[in-house]
Amino acid sequence: MPHAGARIAIVDDHEIVILALRPLIASSPDLEYVGSASSVPKLLRTSPGADLVVLDLNLRDGSTPGDNVAALREWGAQVLAITSGENPFLIREVSRSDSLGLVRKSAPAQHILAAIRRAARGEIVASTEWAAALDSDPDIGAAPLTNRERDVLALYASGLGAKSVATHLGISENTVDDHIRRIRAEYLALGRPANTKVDLYRRGVEDGFIPLPVKN
Repeated sequence: MPHAGARIAIVDDHEIVILALRPLIASSPDLEYVGSASSVPKLLRTSPGADLVVLDLNLRDGSTPGDNVAALREWGAQVLAITSGENPFLIREVSRSDSLGLVRKSAPAQHILAAIRRAARGEIVASTEWAAALDSDPDIGAAPLTNRERDVLALYASGLGAKSVATHLGISENTVDDHIRRIRAEYLALGRPANTKVDLYRRGVEDGFIPLPVKN
């Protein structure tokens, strides 16, 4: 007999995750597992459609969470992100996207299933990581750095000198120095001093302004 539940697909490039989630989804009478793929383009090519896609944040195809969510939403599916939680940059990015929330892969199976069922109903899934990313998002006003300061921080802390940062952003070297001074003052005011370039890099990664190196 055909299943009448919400159609759920999975995008993850680790087969073990799909093998774990598939029976979990199939166990719920209000959900229907309709397929999986290792990337969003592959899912779009091979699946006739889904109401909700459970999307791994850290795919190894070079894609970004924002682009993946946008493609899936255009396709007509809602999106629930799933993550190992080790990359604050990706969590920050998906928190800004048109997705319904975030769940950890390490969460208990019934917790993950409950999150999928809520998302399938169109409800927000608010995890601790999701809430923290929203709370600290500069676009929402909680973080102290402007967009320009985040650009300066990402370039400078990743190894470029002030002159190179200035050239890259089309501003003066003095302006870069002013931004760095203000960034350091903001972190000092928060009790998180960033006196060296290494400190600045660490703060940028902690806050999700600088992406972590991709693991091979």
